[in-house]
Amino acid sequence: MTSRENLLRALRFEGPERIPVRCSLNAACWYYYEHADLFDLMERHPVLFPAFRRPTGQYSPSIRPWQRAGQPYRDPWGCVSESSEEGISGAVFEHPLADWRDFAGYLPPDPYDTNGRGPPGSMNWETEERILRRRKREGRLAVGGLPHGHTFLRLLDIRGYENLMFDMADDEPLLRELIGMIESFNLYVVRRYIAMDVDQLGYPEDLGMQRGPMLSPDHFRKYIKPVYARLISPAREAGIVVHMHSDGDVRDLAGDLLDLGIDCLNIQDLVNGIDWIRDNLKGRVCIDLDIDRQAVVRFGTPKAIEKHIREAVKKLSAPEGGLMMTAGIYPGIPLDNLRTLMNTLESL
Repeated sequence: MTSRENLLRALRFEGPERIPVRCSLNAACWYYYEHADLFDLMERHPVLFPAFRRPTGQYSPSIRPWQRAGQPYRDPWGCVSESSEEGISGAVFEHPLADWRDFAGYLPPDPYDTNGRGPPGSMNWETEERILRRRKREGRLAVGGLPHGHTFLRLLDIRGYENLMFDMADDEPLLRELIGMIESFNLYVVRRYIAMDVDQLGYPEDLGMQRGPMLSPDHFRKYIKPVYARLISPAREAGIVVHMHSDGDVRDLAGDLLDLGIDCLNIQDLVNGIDWIRDNLKGRVCIDLDIDRQAVVRFGTPKAIEKHIREAVKKLSAPEGGLMMTAGIYPGIPLDNLRTLMNTLESL
C-alpha cells in the first residue's frame, strides 16, 4: 500500500495499515542546529522524510522573504511584517487599511501570480500542476490549498486586531466588502486546485489562542463561517478531502467547523486536551493531532515524550482509521528529544 493509499484510508475511515505520521522542520531549525545533525535525523527516519536525500557540498537553507530577520516584508495585500528570528514568520506591524478612508483605492493581488503571501510572480500554476502530478505518480498524496491565514487572519493583518473586533461589533459595511474581496481571491485558488484533481485541499487558519478563540463564536458564525462554507463547498462537490488546520484552543468553534463538512481537523493536543478531543471529535472527523511543542517535546524527558504520544494513540486511534499525527519541529528542542519523537512516530 502506498503512502497515498494509506493516508486516504485513514482520512476516510477505511482501515489504514498504519497511522499516518509526518514531521515538519521549521526553517529556523537550520540556523539553530548543526546541519549534519538534522541530516542524520532525516536520513534515519525515511517514513517521516521519504523524499530526503543528503545534499552534497555546503548546504544553504532556503527561507522565504517574510522569514528573514530584521528585514520588513510587504506582502501582496500590503501588510508589512518583520521577523525577529531567521526562519520564523514575522508579525504584521503595518496594516494597509488601519484607516477605512484608504479603502477606496485598495485593490487585491492577482491570484494568477501569487498565493497572497509570496511576492507577485512567485506563483506558477503550470509548475504547481506538474509537481502535483509527479506526487501522484510516486504514490504520494497530491495536496493543494489556501495559504495559512487565508480569511480571518488576512482580515486581521489588513485591519489590525482591535480594529477588526470593533468592525465586527459595529457590523461595519466596508468590512463586508473587504471580506468579499478576500473570498473572491481565495475562491480562484480553490478552483485552480480542484481543476488539477488534487487528493486533498487544505484550509489552514489559526483561530484559537492559548485559551479560547480569537473571536467570539457569534462573530465567527456571522462573518467567517459562511465564507468557509462557500470556499469548502466546491471541494466537497468534487469529492476532494477537506483538511482544516487551526492552532490554539478551538473547542468553542469545533462544532461549527464540523458543520462545514470537513474531513480532517489538524488540532493541537494539550491546548485542547486529548480527553476532550476523544470525547468530542473521535469518530466524527479524522483527527490530525498536532503533537505538543510547548511543554512535553521541548522541556520533557525522552520517556515523557514517548508516553505522551502513546497515550494519545491509545485514546484516539481506532482500527477503521480517523487518526493522523503531525510534529512541528522548532529550535530549542534537545536532540535526544527529537530522536525519541521521531523514533516513536515511526514505530506507530
